[in-house]
Amino acid sequence: MFEKVLIANRGEIALRIHRACREMGIRTVAVHSTADANAMHVRLADESVCIGPAPARDSYLNIPAILSAAAITGADAIHPGVGFLSENARFANMVAEHGFVFIGPTSEHLRLMGDKVTAKQAARDFGIPTVPGSDGAVADIDEARKLADGIGYPILIKAAAGGGGRGMRVAATEASLAEAFATAAAEARAAFGNPQVYLERYLGRPRHIEVQILADGQGGVVHLGERDCSLQRKHQKLLEETPSPALNAGERAMVTKLATDAVAQLGYCGAGTLEFLYQDSAFFFIEMNTRLQVEHPISEMVTGVDIVREQLRVADGLPLSMRQSDIVLSGHAIECRINAENSVSFRPSPGQITAYLAPGGLGVRVDSALYEGYIVPPHYDSLVAKLILHGTGRNECIMRMRRALEEYVITGIDTTIPLHQRLAAEPDFIDGNYDVHWLERFVARAQP
Repeated sequence: MFEKVLIANRGEIALRIHRACREMGIRTVAVHSTADANAMHVRLADESVCIGPAPARDSYLNIPAILSAAAITGADAIHPGVGFLSENARFANMVAEHGFVFIGPTSEHLRLMGDKVTAKQAARDFGIPTVPGSDGAVADIDEARKLADGIGYPILIKAAAGGGGRGMRVAATEASLAEAFATAAAEARAAFGNPQVYLERYLGRPRHIEVQILADGQGGVVHLGERDCSLQRKHQKLLEETPSPALNAGERAMVTKLATDAVAQLGYCGAGTLEFLYQDSAFFFIEMNTRLQVEHPISEMVTGVDIVREQLRVADGLPLSMRQSDIVLSGHAIECRINAENSVSFRPSPGQITAYLAPGGLGVRVDSALYEGYIVPPHYDSLVAKLILHGTGRNECIMRMRRALEEYVITGIDTTIPLHQRLAAEPDFIDGNYDVHWLERFVARAQP
């Protein structure tokens, strides 16, 4: 097993990876920007290296600095975490070329699944249904008009190289297509350095269902059930739960088999997530995330499987420590993403934490790097904590969610805790009656 792992990330996910390494007897190296010098993962790691100033492009996206940090500390491997360089095929290649192990899939799989167009084609080759749309990237607005007439309006225009809602626009009619196409392409270029976009039919009331898989590249492939990630604002997930309240046992078996069969054919190694839109009892593949997911803890809560531990094992050439028959899905889990944002306007709220008290008790887990006195910097993603609840059933889980949110104290900044409290009392959420567009309508009612 690795002796020393460099964690090329920050915040709660860097701390999560550090904890898994520590429990496996692996020493850790934290890299950090000048803004994160006092971060919790930096304090706890065995070694730390400053890799640049606050802007991510000069630090957490600075590949030469990260590789230099790995070299001077004698790290064996690099774990990219989530975001930043976690799905960057060039980075994975350079890690290997410099003699380190990249804790993730191969650069070939990163490249294949990192492009939404090639990923959809691969899914079709594996027999997975996809949302009707263009066969590949669309060259210009004239081609887009011809394709849209055949697909049917409304049309969703999506960045080929991206995710997280960037480079994504909806055209309700032909009259709005040109502007939406140009805006999506410009956003895609700015966010991902690639202006290519493709077209899909826009689904009116879908759920966002994803399947967590683990594979060892030696024939071992398992799934850890599905997650329902439909509660989104501007395509950013806010709350996830497992199992999905929308699926029956047959549908659950169908989508998990689609995912595991595809990953087996791919010869994949590592953790990954296949994401689907689900509407009218049909599943449509949308993308594969070739990394650890922010919402991975809820899968851990219902299975007892440490996903990061398995990532480390298979990256070191070991087989998965379990077979599918060993995995038992038990109870229900919910994750509330706590962001440093105003819960009504969603304005970012960086600043100093003046008081911090995390909730506890049975079935409550908090993944966060916050502490009293910590200054939340304005330079990065606004996620500052994840509140994860587990119960024997969904109702118990929601009651535990309400109780834990009442206990959670974060002062000095605004957070989305009040929004989660409103959600926990909302009849539609309690009944599991929501889709990917529902949260936008819910938060709009609270706007002044």
